[in-house]
Amino acid sequence: MTRARKWVAADFGGPEVLRRVDTDVPAARRGEVTIDVRAAGMNPADAKHIAGGHDRTLLPLSIGYEVAGIVTALGPGTELAPGGGAVGDEVVAWPVTGGYASAITVPAADVFTKPPALTFPEAASLLLAGTTAAELLHVSACRAGDTILLHGAAGAVGVSVLQQAVTLGVTVVGTASPANFDFVRRYGGIPVEYGPGLLGRVRAAAPEAISAALDTVGSDEAGDVSLALVGDRGRVVSIAAAPRAKADGYVFIGASNPASAPFRAAARARILNLAAAGDLAVPMAGTFGFDQAPAAFAALARQHPPGKLALLNEP
Repeated sequence: MTRARKWVAADFGGPEVLRRVDTDVPAARRGEVTIDVRAAGMNPADAKHIAGGHDRTLLPLSIGYEVAGIVTALGPGTELAPGGGAVGDEVVAWPVTGGYASAITVPAADVFTKPPALTFPEAASLLLAGTTAAELLHVSACRAGDTILLHGAAGAVGVSVLQQAVTLGVTVVGTASPANFDFVRRYGGIPVEYGPGLLGRVRAAAPEAISAALDTVGSDEAGDVSLALVGDRGRVVSIAAAPRAKADGYVFIGASNPASAPFRAAARARILNLAAAGDLAVPMAGTFGFDQAPAAFAALARQHPPGKLALLNEP
C-alpha cells in the first residue's frame, strides 16, 4: 500500500492546528484513481472548513478541495471523467477531500485531463473558482451585450468571472482597490473603487445601465448598490451574503443552494476547455513547499497580492 504525507487539522482553529502526518493511500478500486499530487489549490473554503466547530468527533479534519498531479493507478475497468486515461497522465481533480497530501485516491468521475497550457499550481487552482464564476454568470442570465457589476473583481472568483464574461460578450464593471485596477483591466474589466460613493462611480462607468450584479464580497455596500442598480432581483446573485439575499429576495448560490453542486459539476469540462484554449488563465499570487503548509494557510487568511495560492509537492 502506498504511503503519503498529509496535512490535517488536529483541532478547530487556524494555521496553528495543522499537523503533518503519514498515512496509507487506499488502493484504487473500480471507479477510482490514485494521483501523485504535484499541487494542491488553496481556497478560503479551506480556512472556513477548520475555523470553528463543536463536534470534536470529526477531528482530525482533512483539508483541501482541489489538486493536480499525475495518475499512478486506475482501478479495474476505470476511465477518467472524459474517458480513457492511463498511468502517467497529468490530471486535475475537483472536488476532493484531503487534497493537502502527497498522494490521494479519488473517484474517477472527478478526475480530468490537465490543460497542457497550465502548470500544476494553476491547474490545481482552476475548478473551484472557475465553476463558481460560471454559475454566477449563468444564474444571473448574462448574455452578449449586457453590462454587469461585479463586486470583488480582483479576487479568484472575480478574475474568472472577468475572463468568462469576455467569451460571452459581456462587459464587466468591477469593484477593486486602486492598487488592483491594472490587474482588473488586464482581464477585461472596467475597475471602480469600492467605498463611499460607489453607486455614483458605477453609474458614471456604465451610463447605459447595469443589467445584473454579482457579489463575491458579501458587504452591505455590495448589497445596497446592487439593489439600487438592478431592478430584477433574480439577476442579483451572491456567493457571500446568504442572510441578506434571503431577506431582500435576491439569489444566493453555494452549499445551501441545491442547484449549485450539480451545475458546477457539469461546468467542469467547459472550464477546462476554456483553459486549454487559452481563454481562461489562473493568475498565481504565490506557491509554498509542502512543509510550509502552516505559513501558506496563514497567507491565505490575510491580505495578499491578487491571484491564487497553492501548496507544492515536488517529486
